[in-house]
Amino acid sequence: MGAYIIKRLLLMIPTLFGIMVMTFAIVQFVPGGPIERIIAQIQGTAVDATARFGGGQGGDSGVRSAEPGSFGDAGMAVKYRGAQGLDPEFIKKLEVQFGFDKPPIERFVLMMKNYLTFNFGDSYFRDRPVVDLMLEKMPVSISLGIWLLLITNFVSIPLGIRKAVKDGTNFDIWTSAVIVIGYAIPGFILAVLLIVVFAGGSYFSWFPLRGLTSDNFASLSFFGKIADYAWHLVLPLIAMGIGGFATTTLLTKNSFLDEIRKQYVVTARAKGLTERRVLYGHVFRNAMLLVIAGFPGAFLGAFFTGSLLIEQIFSLDGIGLLTYTAALNRDYPVFFANVYIVAVVGLLIALISDLTYTFVDPRIDFDSRSL
Repeated sequence: MGAYIIKRLLLMIPTLFGIMVMTFAIVQFVPGGPIERIIAQIQGTAVDATARFGGGQGGDSGVRSAEPGSFGDAGMAVKYRGAQGLDPEFIKKLEVQFGFDKPPIERFVLMMKNYLTFNFGDSYFRDRPVVDLMLEKMPVSISLGIWLLLITNFVSIPLGIRKAVKDGTNFDIWTSAVIVIGYAIPGFILAVLLIVVFAGGSYFSWFPLRGLTSDNFASLSFFGKIADYAWHLVLPLIAMGIGGFATTTLLTKNSFLDEIRKQYVVTARAKGLTERRVLYGHVFRNAMLLVIAGFPGAFLGAFFTGSLLIEQIFSLDGIGLLTYTAALNRDYPVFFANVYIVAVVGLLIALISDLTYTFVDPRIDFDSRSL
């Protein structure tokens, strides 16, 4: 197993490099850039991503208006406002300020050298280190991602096993109907419906409308803080998790059904083993391999991306929204840093998923297999 882990870690290096090369190359062909965005701000023609999506909880999701001091040397821009064009010297200073006076290959190499030490630099438009911005948004993503993943799997896996055991019964039919209907409902529509019904929209005011904590959170007791935090999570988790229940439940059910029909299960039953012993002692470790294979994608989806619209509806300013607004606003340090972190975490989670295979089924030996 040690040799396999080393091979996978070494393989991560070219994989990560390839991801960053492709992302960097694609960005070079995208129209516009930070300098063009500053010029648009100066000329009053820029469209702020914050205005499109409501600004989020922190109110710092978009590009600042062009005013003295907003962009370093760009503060000089006020004297050019209203002119037919901008002074070429001013534009050249902007290129030097943002590093665009260097060729793309040199900029990419410099960026990767810094990223190896997790030096992501500063945001172009917020005058803050990228790491600080990511750490500020991380609690929201951690809260949504981890709880969504835990709740989805703790409900879906037992339900899928029960449906496999009760295959074809009324329980199986009715639960299938419910989860398929839930899967068909778009999460953002359900989020709006939950707000209208339960968050003071038109009927009940049982849950808060926005954020992860109340305004008086700091003054609450320890258990009061836990209750307030959980209270704020209820509606966003329902809206984000409604589709995940169907996928995991049906995958678990089908995996168990496939294993239950195999010969070794018939043999175990013939030996007089109880149904519970057969199910959890023999079938479980084989059937769960397919479910475990989906954990990396589920983790990344829940932790980093979540649902942009649901984040916006509930004013939850997380990593997903940060990355999206950075892409819209051409805030390259923030955007590339998030891509880099997601790629690193994704590769590590994929390795952990493989190691989990051996925990569930010790018969699996990755050392004997080629990559």
